This record gives sequence, structure tokens and C-alpha cells, in this order.
Amino acid sequence: MKKKLVVLTGAGISAESGIATFRDANGLWEGHDVMEVATPQGWQKNPELVLDFYNQRRKNAHTVKPNAGHLALADLEKDFDVRIITQNVDDLHERAGSSNVIHLHGKLFESRSTLDPSLIYPIEGWELNVGDKCERGSQLRPNIVWFGEAVPMMEKAMEETVQADIYLVVGTSLVVYPAASLVDFVDDGAPIFVVDPNLPEMRKRENLFLFEEKASTGMEKVAQLLREKYR
Repeated sequence: MKKKLVVLTGAGISAESGIATFRDANGLWEGHDVMEVATPQGWQKNPELVLDFYNQRRKNAHTVKPNAGHLALADLEKDFDVRIITQNVDDLHERAGSSNVIHLHGKLFESRSTLDPSLIYPIEGWELNVGDKCERGSQLRPNIVWFGEAVPMMEKAMEETVQADIYLVVGTSLVVYPAASLVDFVDDGAPIFVVDPNLPEMRKRENLFLFEEKASTGMEKVAQLLREKYR
């Protein structure tokens, strides 16, 4: 029986493919204050700006490809029961071939009803515009979890985390909550591997392995180590 490998990924793995991260040094995201484009208040104030912002993100996402980090995670499914929990809204894990992906913060290529959150639709192409409505006649919004909103997939992510035989953290600084709290639910007996060029602060524990590298090169080393030690 394959060991269960649970992976928490963040912006660092997608950044290597050319997708901009939320937290630039100046606090802006692609030139915008995140409060204007990633909060319910920003949506209420200027839905046209928010829709255009995510249209540009989608347009960019169509031009990028999964990198070696994404591909290494997908390839690990040959030897482990891999469950990916990602803070990213892009579809690069799926395009790399990963078959079990939980999106904590929503999906860039989906829209949802502003009237009924259960009404979710795929976005073909890259545009979602004012006037695009759900079957009940309300404006569609990006299916993204904005700042200040609940994280509906958090409970599922916690369930996967507590069941992990091995836990892997890739490309995240562990500063965005509640996602950052997931590592606290890893069983004390399970090894934790962390891959990031700027290693996050973590409590000391046995079986903690740190790789101060970007996702692509670090994942190659971790994948080899996992196969040698735990397959």
C-alpha cells in the first residue's frame, strides 16, 4: 500500500512558471492594492476593475506552463498516494498531471453566482465580464476566496493533513492564514519536508528536513530522497 504524501504548495511554485505572486515588496499585486481587487469590499466598490484584473490573470495563465516542480509532484503519484493542497488559484498542478488537488483559495478558471455560491461555472477562454449572469440572473464573480471570506475547503485540507504519512511544503512562506496553520496538524511521527528559497519559521521537531531552494530544483532532490527512504 502506498504511503500517503500530502503536499502544501504556495505562490513560489507558480512564480517559477511566470505567475505573479500576491506579495511583492511594495505590497502591490501587479500594480494594484490587493484590497481593491481581492476583497468583497473591492468587488462592491468597482466590479469592473476586479473582473478586468482577473481577466488579465487568466490571460497570463494561458501563456505559462507547469515547471519541473509541478511535474515532479505529479510524477510522485507513481510511488505515493499524493494529495496536493494548494494556495494557488491557477491550474498548473492539474496540467502537470496531478490527480488529487484541493484549491484552498478557489480556482482562476471558474466563476460563481453572487446570489447562490453553489452555482459554479467553468470559464472558457479568459474573459468574465459585467453582464455575465448565472442561471438565476445574478452577476457572476470569480470563484476566488478573497481576503475576509471563509475558506470552504479548509476542513477537507485538515482531514488530509492529519492522515499524512509524509508532509511536504513547497513554495510557501507560511504567513497566509488559515492555510499556514495546516502544518500544526501534521502527526508528530510524520516527516515534514520544506522546499523554499526563503525558509519559513517553523517549530523545531524531529524529522524536519529543510531545502533552501526554489521549487523546481528542490523538488528533484526531495523526490529522489522520498523514493529512497519511504517507497
